[in-house]
Amino acid sequence: TTLSALSAFVLLLALRRLRWPQRADWPIVLSVGAFQLSLYFTFVNVGLQTIPPGRSGVLSYTALLWLVPLSLLVGERVGWRALLGVLLGFGGIVVLMDPTRLDWSNRAVIEGHAWLLMAGLSWAIAILHARRHRWRGTPLDVLPWQMSVASLLLCSLAFLIEPRGRLDLCKPELWIALLYVGSFAGPIGTWAAVSVARALPPLTGSLGMLGTPLVGIAASAVLVGETITTSLLLGTALIIIGIAIVVLDRKT
Repeated sequence: TTLSALSAFVLLLALRRLRWPQRADWPIVLSVGAFQLSLYFTFVNVGLQTIPPGRSGVLSYTALLWLVPLSLLVGERVGWRALLGVLLGFGGIVVLMDPTRLDWSNRAVIEGHAWLLMAGLSWAIAILHARRHRWRGTPLDVLPWQMSVASLLLCSLAFLIEPRGRLDLCKPELWIALLYVGSFAGPIGTWAAVSVARALPPLTGSLGMLGTPLVGIAASAVLVGETITTSLLLGTALIIIGIAIVVLDRKT
């Protein structure tokens, strides 16, 4: 996130658009920086320690399901088809976790699933806020400041959770990953996600983002040899169908 913040600052300087965010936009700066960039990636990385990447990708992208109960909490009207879709989607999560084969005595695995679902909830909060926020600037204008907030929070979390953690700076793979995430995937991906959340109905935007975990499943199978099980395929299919039903509900 630090490299992403620097890249975003350089981009806005080049475009001559770098300016201090207006006071009315600071809530969305803090919200996206905390929930979408800090907590989401923290929870995902913790979950990935025990859950395979393809399965993790689907569970962490359940923001589209969490948006419905969150919408109810803020007083938005939600149709019965949306509620049916959410029930079907959460049923898909249960199938995906495959509770009959899950080692319930393995606390790390149970917590791994919980962290990934919390990641989806965290992102859903940011998406809902971005949709309801009355913007003064644009998502691009506040991007470096959101990245800066995330950088401060993540550095603080790393210091508290892993005070002895370190990076092997001699590995070229590390620098390739840092350059890719820091200069492209981080700033561009975040800007695109917030722009979609602002421009489209939240559930519609989230449905489009579901392509990411599908690509993740395929990549995980090819690159790290993750086994594509029946529960993974069936659970993912149920989640997609549930979201499709939610999107078709015109009242959401």
